Amino acid sequence: MERHYDALVVGAGPAGMSAASNLAERGLRVAVIDEQTAPGGQIYRAVGASPLPARAILGEDYWHGETLLRRFVGSGAAYLAQTTVWQIDRIGESWRVAVSTAGKSRLLFAAHVILATGAQERPVPVPGWTLPGVMTVGAAQVLLKTTGAVPQGATVLAGCGPLLWLYAAQVLRAGGRIDALLDTTPRSQRRAAIKHVFDFLRSDYLKKGVSLLREVKRRVKVIGDVASFAATGANALDGVDYTLADGTRGRLPVDTLLIHQGVVPNVNLSNALGCAHEWNDAQACWQPVLDAWLQSSQPGVFIAGDGSGIGGARAAETQGELAALQIAHVAGVTNAASRDDAARAVRARLARALRGRAFFETLYRPADAMRIPRGDVVVCRCEEVTAQQVVEAARLGCSGPNQLKAFLRCGMGPCQGRMCGLTVCELLAQESGTSVREVGYYTLRFPTKPLTLAEIAALPATEEGEKSIVTA
Repeated sequence: MERHYDALVVGAGPAGMSAASNLAERGLRVAVIDEQTAPGGQIYRAVGASPLPARAILGEDYWHGETLLRRFVGSGAAYLAQTTVWQIDRIGESWRVAVSTAGKSRLLFAAHVILATGAQERPVPVPGWTLPGVMTVGAAQVLLKTTGAVPQGATVLAGCGPLLWLYAAQVLRAGGRIDALLDTTPRSQRRAAIKHVFDFLRSDYLKKGVSLLREVKRRVKVIGDVASFAATGANALDGVDYTLADGTRGRLPVDTLLIHQGVVPNVNLSNALGCAHEWNDAQACWQPVLDAWLQSSQPGVFIAGDGSGIGGARAAETQGELAALQIAHVAGVTNAASRDDAARAVRARLARALRGRAFFETLYRPADAMRIPRGDVVVCRCEEVTAQQVVEAARLGCSGPNQLKAFLRCGMGPCQGRMCGLTVCELLAQESGTSVREVGYYTLRFPTKPLTLAEIAALPATEEGEKSIVTA
């Protein structure tokens, strides 16, 4: 297997497949590194081998992934499946990427790296969210796409955002059962979103969104204006208590509670690599700082797709193409004029794909109560740290998330802050009376994924006869 490439792409979702296809078709040596068994990412997961009996279950937007997949497979780009990137560092003029496959590590080298790591679901730290029987909507959708499984027994969805409604519709089409949907979208945000309605009305989202809402509301009990909710049960989930904005309380018996408060960029790899990040207040998350070609503050490292800021699958696809255009130019395959000519059409498609996003960002921005817990609600699942413990650490003088590691070990578990980072930052900012920008985020270190000694031992020796181990 080759070790040296013109570009290494991390992630085989829409951005990764699009970037790799464009580069490979121009004759560049490119490989895509992916933790999954097949290309598609989260949005197009299992698109090449769906177990579902009818295409209508997942909808035509999902099946657009077939077009991307066919092009990617035919492009000649190498695909490294079930492979994890755990370190990236600069060696001379190249980027060195340490990866593991089947428990064995090896080193790959490239002039350019494209991070197409996509999004992750925002943590929903509500009371009882760690109980057996509580899952995220995204996790449940993975089961649907890969195995055709739908929830059994009494099932309630709780939260806000388009994925909540899409998944509900998909389950119903698959013959599954949804007993109720608790909508936590604040009424005030519906009014605030009106200022962005013009672009929304001109977007593709309008027809799709209205159709989804009608489809779900015809068959599911929708409870709106939910201000808070909590999963209940001793050792397993038995119900969900909720409170409406007007103070009305209710309870639903439930076997499965699926929660969701939108998605956020997956920034762990870009953070550990030292790329500059900024706080996006509209989406209430951190995202990398990029130039017009999606290059990060680290020269030669590009970030495309939802990992650069949430924009959806079609936007991710065009961003992958945009990054590829610049890399092809730097590699000497195309000149500036041809790059810019091609980029104009790509940027126009990107603008169309993003049209209407401001409406969604305003409407579905998670309420404070959904993002910033209190009391004994678990914040850091790895170290079992509660919101109250974080608050008490702040009162003792803890000024930021990195110092909090010394107090409570938050962010030092196997997930390396993926499940607690945003919550910890907002808790510390609220308690200290400062902004999240001032508080900052975890400084992450390689390796970004758990690593065994055997994987390190499998690395090749350097010219000096020592193992090529790079530690932070």
